[in-house]
Amino acid sequence: MSIYTRYGDQGYTRLVGGGRAKKNAPRVQAYGSIDTLNSHAGVAVSQLSKEDPVRKELLQVQQWIFDCGGDFATPDEKRPYKIEAEMVQWLEEKIDEYWSKTPELKQFILPGGVPAAATLHVCRCVAREAERNAVALLELEEAVNPEALKFLNRLSDYFFALARWVNLQAEEPDVCYQNSAPVFKGKKKPRA
Repeated sequence: MSIYTRYGDQGYTRLVGGGRAKKNAPRVQAYGSIDTLNSHAGVAVSQLSKEDPVRKELLQVQQWIFDCGGDFATPDEKRPYKIEAEMVQWLEEKIDEYWSKTPELKQFILPGGVPAAATLHVCRCVAREAERNAVALLELEEAVNPEALKFLNRLSDYFFALARWVNLQAEEPDVCYQNSAPVFKGKKKPRA
């Protein structure tokens, strides 16, 4: 079996269910950016020791990111969607856990720190890009798993909170953006 099909030579790709789309179609842009996100998450995993519990957690998140990409590659729910509300809830619980254990933020911070945390900040940005691409599908009134859209939204917050946690564990302090106005004013501390 060959890995190449030559189907893309004319600028098309196949969707789940057998349909086809141009490689620059909004649906393909959406699941393509989710694939990019998963690759960046893989880099973060590679930067963590095998004993680090965050590594195992991120491997699970990668499985869900793959499912999320599959949901966006599936027009008109040609197969049951895989991202469910429980996954979004899990992300929210992890966000709250990490956020409650890191120092309070009063200013924006610069992305960076130890390599794994810096990569998690990249993941945050790519998750936002994937979310923007997913919203483009909504504007075209195409079928989208609403839980997958929520999942993408929570992923960026998860990666931000986790990046700060990873830096804290490495005793690497956040670096504040010098020209930042006060942020997170009036925001309630997440539930513990």
